[in-house]
Amino acid sequence: MSGTLTENVTDARETLPESQPERSLWAAIKRWLREPLLHFLALGALLFGTYSYLNRGRIGVETSKQILVSMDDLRTMDSYFESQWHRPPTPAEFQAMVEDKVREEVLYREGLAMGLDKDDEIVKRRMAQKMQFLAEDVAAAHEPSTDELKVWFDKNKDKFALPSRYSFRHLYFSPDKRGKNAQQDAANALAKISGQPENSALAAATGDSFMFQDYYGDRTPEAIAKEFGPQFAVALEKLKPGSWQGPVESGYGWHLVFVDTVIPGRIPAFEEIEPDVKTAWLGEQKQQAWQKAYKEMRAKYIVLLPGPPDKEAAQAPPPPSKKKVPVPSGEVPPL
Repeated sequence: MSGTLTENVTDARETLPESQPERSLWAAIKRWLREPLLHFLALGALLFGTYSYLNRGRIGVETSKQILVSMDDLRTMDSYFESQWHRPPTPAEFQAMVEDKVREEVLYREGLAMGLDKDDEIVKRRMAQKMQFLAEDVAAAHEPSTDELKVWFDKNKDKFALPSRYSFRHLYFSPDKRGKNAQQDAANALAKISGQPENSALAAATGDSFMFQDYYGDRTPEAIAKEFGPQFAVALEKLKPGSWQGPVESGYGWHLVFVDTVIPGRIPAFEEIEPDVKTAWLGEQKQQAWQKAYKEMRAKYIVLLPGPPDKEAAQAPPPPSKKKVPVPSGEVPPL
């Protein structure tokens, strides 16, 4: 009867529906099996097993001959491949990436062993850059507060000053066409169009054709100087808006100028340019950190330079040249 009871209990368990926790567990397992991370770890384990098999018996190899490829390295390779190709790498592709990294490390170490890094200006320059970047990264690690930035901005407002901006029309008088009379012709034309509006037909018919624009809008003095030359830009800043004035000389010749509008320069409020202030603050902090780090490193070394030439040796007369003694024929001259 005991056996019959046990069989009945077993049959009952088999016929019971699957409980909710068991279904949830099975669903979680299926989700986990679909996780790319699991596939990645399995691939890493496969590579590790392959490497261990191929290098069996070499456990006692000295540390300097070991090349460690970490899990972080493998993750970086996988992420880089997916960012480039928008898909996970195949096992063959992944193994090729690992071998590329190993090849780079092997060649780097062999190059060091041969002393190829010695007296190489490119290597020196790259190492110097890395040292500077390390020093600057110390400053970049500090995140400034808004109050810090405001205090710094108050002391450095002039760095963020916005320049004045000018909109103007000009009439060009070409020295190539008019020769020495270009300036006087511009002055005579000014007398004719004085009081005329900016876009009058009389003014437009007065000057010569210009290779670029007749009207320039919303330009800074720097941009005007690049276009017409510094002398023209300085003269333009002194002109009053609303009338034809000149003549003004440029790198091209002579001009009559009608200044349309002037937007005065100003210093913007902190809230307008807070991201720019932060960038400038960070740049200054990096520069200061680098200068401090270099000063400390420089103090460890003594620089030996060649001394000035000895004055007495420089002024001493050259040694007299040896006189040639005639040698009888058939004899060998002494050395």
